[in-house]
Amino acid sequence: MSTRFFSYSIFLSLGALIIALVSQHVFAMRPCAWCVFQRLLLIVVLAFSIFGYLVASLKLRFLSQLFGLLSALTAIGGVLSAWYQYNVAAKLFSCDMTFADRFMTQSGLESALPWLFGIYSTCMDATVHVFGLEYALWALLLFVIIGAVMLYGLVRSK
Repeated sequence: MSTRFFSYSIFLSLGALIIALVSQHVFAMRPCAWCVFQRLLLIVVLAFSIFGYLVASLKLRFLSQLFGLLSALTAIGGVLSAWYQYNVAAKLFSCDMTFADRFMTQSGLESALPWLFGIYSTCMDATVHVFGLEYALWALLLFVIIGAVMLYGLVRSK
């Protein structure tokens, strides 16, 4: 798989993570459990893409395809997560005890890195529109693009 596709994924996931943190810390948009769970997925995509870029640079075809596939599968997980946030969690009075809330608190990430993974809002309260679209839909679109880029890169590498 070409390093170019990994570069796109790195740029998109790192950019989205920066935007999420700026939204929270500069514009006071308080994240919910599903928001921070999607941040975790972005970090996983970023890590797989960085490793994929490195092994693709070394011309290790099997490993680069493996990391491309892992990035694509994680992006698909992000699509499902954002879809759930938009269609289900945002209509609940509380995200308490949903999968994302349990995972983030039980993993210790929320308390270990509250500036990155702190849950400060319910899903219903965290519903924010940016340029006419809910934030969750922007996340869904981003994960679709990352997944499509990685899947296209995998198909092209055959």
